[in-house]
Amino acid sequence: MKKIIFSVAIVAASLSLVAFTNKDKSNAGVTFTVSAQKSKVDWVGSKKSDYHTGYFPVKSGSVQVDGGKLVGGSFVIDVAGLKVTDERGGEKLQGHLSSGDFFDISKFGEATFTINTVDYIKADRATIKGDLNLKGIKAPVTFTAIIRNADDKGFFAEAFLPFDRTIFGINYGVGMVDTEVQLAIHIYGTK
Repeated sequence: MKKIIFSVAIVAASLSLVAFTNKDKSNAGVTFTVSAQKSKVDWVGSKKSDYHTGYFPVKSGSVQVDGGKLVGGSFVIDVAGLKVTDERGGEKLQGHLSSGDFFDISKFGEATFTINTVDYIKADRATIKGDLNLKGIKAPVTFTAIIRNADDKGFFAEAFLPFDRTIFGINYGVGMVDTEVQLAIHIYGTK
């Protein structure tokens, strides 16, 4: 009988210690809201005789951070908000990129990207695999991101990568216009 009472007392003491122990909240998962004012996707498109620059705003999104590491997220890219930033392209190029030859923004004004996996290869570098839905076509995309900040104050990451536009049915000018567009993605997040 003494053994049973002693065993019950040990279990009760253990449970009370677990119940009243302060949990470490610094490693708890945090969701950051993407800052639409600062986040964007810059692009450089090239052809045989020239190149053009511009960007797409990031409309909305969120990133999940756990223990100071990116673990997930999703984003809405404002394709209809496309801007050409070089003078040589101007409004004429912006109109052409908005047309059915390229992004067809009247039908496909937004694109989405959802992170499926994040595998850290260094303390501040991660291979991100996810799904991009652009022009009604969903395809897997993999790239390396530089996670510059992921703490309780905020989130900032960048990625620089070639992007094959033909995967998403953007085939205009193949042979004259490079099929790979160079992207620079900048994502900021706040609580």
